[in-house]
Amino acid sequence: MIILGLETSCDETSAAVLIDGKVASNIISSQLAHQTFGGVVPELASREHERLVVFVLEQALEKSNIHKSSLDFIAATAGPGLIGALLVGLNFAQAFAFALGKPFLPINHIEAHIFSAFINDGSTDTFPSFPYLCLTVSGGHTLLTIVQEDLSYKVIGQTIDDAAGEAFDKTGKMLGLSYPAGATIDRLAQSGDANFHKFPRALMHTAHSAHASHTNFNFSFSGLKTSVQTFLRDKSEAFVQAHLADLCASIQAAIVDVLVEKTILAAETFGLKTISVTGGVSANSELRRKFQQVCAEKNFSLHIPKPIYSTDNAAMIASLAYLKLQRGFMPPASYSASAFANFLPR
Repeated sequence: MIILGLETSCDETSAAVLIDGKVASNIISSQLAHQTFGGVVPELASREHERLVVFVLEQALEKSNIHKSSLDFIAATAGPGLIGALLVGLNFAQAFAFALGKPFLPINHIEAHIFSAFINDGSTDTFPSFPYLCLTVSGGHTLLTIVQEDLSYKVIGQTIDDAAGEAFDKTGKMLGLSYPAGATIDRLAQSGDANFHKFPRALMHTAHSAHASHTNFNFSFSGLKTSVQTFLRDKSEAFVQAHLADLCASIQAAIVDVLVEKTILAAETFGLKTISVTGGVSANSELRRKFQQVCAEKNFSLHIPKPIYSTDNAAMIASLAYLKLQRGFMPPASYSASAFANFLPR
């Protein structure tokens, strides 16, 4: 079974080929043009996808040594994401599938992140055991789900305002760091003091309850942004530069502490022994270190995709298509899937 996946939900143009469920290629072109504006410009993202989509597709086919006529299925992100960006990849993929006479599968981007721990590139033979708890944390989403073997899932917690990745980027901008700031904060924090300043850990107190039905596993990071802004208001540029690593470490600790504590509490509350952490923020080294430490202490099985599969990529799109097909999912008979901007859980 040979599957082509395409991903264009935001500012990465990606194409991947899976052969019998194993990654044969995964090409990602990241758009650097947005750095000038301090965030993703939707119209610019769409134009870049238009410029790059054929190139990354050809690269993915070439690297996997697969001719387009040998493809069995075409899959592409339908949403959530930037509508203009999504439409470029979705319409291209459907037209490509139609021209080849191949079945097409629209894929939910967030669901692809949820199941990205099952991406098989031949480097691991261990995958999550069902049911498991998944923390999906990215620039646009932060949610906890309980995942079942039939690929169904239940959302038990999500952000009520800003996502964790957004908090990294926007606090980074306050510190004068270029977009995207998450990786830079991670790097600087490694030489900083996480106890330099105690930034708030929002909604931590709402997580504790004797009954699962009364427990709040939601997240909030808007207060952290406000706290950082307030702290920096009367600080000079010289002060910020002198304590940049400490500030990065303190901000990172505030985000990581909330993500880890609420995830572990959810696993204990629902009696789950397997945890998966996915999405772009799961590439953060401190988040990985702390999850590894706590899960080892509590004897939980932890699964975090490689960083290349944590950020937006087409391998996760093709991988979810493969999982669906394995379970008897029938692709739609038409080539008329619509793009959608917001997360629509099943």
